[in-house]
Amino acid sequence: MDKKSSKPSGAQFRKKRKEEEEKRAKDTEKCACELNNSEKAFPHEKLRIVETNASDCNSNITPQKTVELESLLLGLERRLSQLNKDVLILEKEDDGELYGVLSLYVIENEMTEIKQLIDKLNSTTQEHQILTANATEQLENFKAEMQELEKFDTMQVIKGQQVNSALKADLFKCNKKMNTTVTPTEPPQGTCPRSRLLNVTGPRVYTAGEYPGSYAYGAWGRDPRPEEGKESWYWLVMMTSSNRYSNYVRFYSSLSSLIIGVSVPGNVQIHSSNPATNTIQGPNNVLYGGALYYNCYNQDYVCRFNLTTKSVTTLQLPKGTRYNSKGNFCHLEDCYPYTDLDLATDESGVWVVYTTTQDFGNLVLSKLEEGEPPVLGKTWRTSVYKQAVTNTFMACGVLYATRYINREVEEIFYSFNTVTGQERFNIGIFMNKMSTNIQSLNYSPVDQMLHAYCDSNMVSYKVLFG
Repeated sequence: MDKKSSKPSGAQFRKKRKEEEEKRAKDTEKCACELNNSEKAFPHEKLRIVETNASDCNSNITPQKTVELESLLLGLERRLSQLNKDVLILEKEDDGELYGVLSLYVIENEMTEIKQLIDKLNSTTQEHQILTANATEQLENFKAEMQELEKFDTMQVIKGQQVNSALKADLFKCNKKMNTTVTPTEPPQGTCPRSRLLNVTGPRVYTAGEYPGSYAYGAWGRDPRPEEGKESWYWLVMMTSSNRYSNYVRFYSSLSSLIIGVSVPGNVQIHSSNPATNTIQGPNNVLYGGALYYNCYNQDYVCRFNLTTKSVTTLQLPKGTRYNSKGNFCHLEDCYPYTDLDLATDESGVWVVYTTTQDFGNLVLSKLEEGEPPVLGKTWRTSVYKQAVTNTFMACGVLYATRYINREVEEIFYSFNTVTGQERFNIGIFMNKMSTNIQSLNYSPVDQMLHAYCDSNMVSYKVLFG
């Protein structure tokens, strides 16, 4: 019997051959390669440490520290000038008796204040020197570390960015030379040019004063028409109850006294309770002619507190005036409580800014005529909405309004001329802020300074007219 052949058939052979070809095709599709990176791994942790140290360095060096030193120097300059005047008067009028003794006592007090100011100046200077030395060392370390990190930039991206930055800086300088304008000269002190405000420079003064960080709302400044012997005095009103109320005004004999926090005249109290009838409500207060003007507690009244007689007289504003935090200054994120009435001073006297229901929230400006009680004079109505404004002040018969731009900048954007009745919404003067909020602004025609109360700090700016 014949055995069957074990040789595969033609069909089986073709099938097997096809499987082998498919297997070889799959094998040829696979590709394996080995990558060897000759570059060092980027030190991400080192970069993070450099960024953290740089951030800490920036937080230690602030504009406030520079202005603080300048404020102390300005205060010392003015105090030495006053001391020199007092010594000359003593030399000229000394009678060798009581007058000479009293004058020497005054000069002794002034020298004590000057010594306190110099001590603070010395300590602040030492702090700044230490800070400068530390910052210099840190910057050298940063430079060395960044140079090491730049070695990882094999495609020279950083170098390209540096070249572009240099080109941009050169282009900016070129454009600046082509558009150079002459810096306006400052007007003589005590004049009223009756022309538009050109600029606000500074800050010139920055100080936390006697109560650093204690009272967020308040106002400060100088009396445009001071009583005799009080020409160099500064006044301060702090909202000592709930950031809304106060019952006294505090005085300082000079700018240096204000900076170092020595109130020799001390407080003048309106009432023993706070709040109480006819005490202060809201931060927008001014001093003029030896009297403090402010919004009376819980009323749509202007109060006038006579510092000599310690008496209060009142003036009711027109019917419909918004008060008790119903007509505040605001910005997009928040409103400043109890800023319904804003008292202001300029070369001509006292003004009050407010709003009424019949004016649909727009700013209303009225002139206050002096007297006991004061009398409401001429009134002007504007087309600017009060809650779109953060503050107002008067200068040379012109009302100016500010608005919040960001945490570092405030803009004087609006003006109303009481002589011509002209409104402008394109003033475009920007103020560099030392803190986020400005709770009050007061213009001083005595020295053309704008005094701002900012989150418990006192800041002043120089006002330049055309």
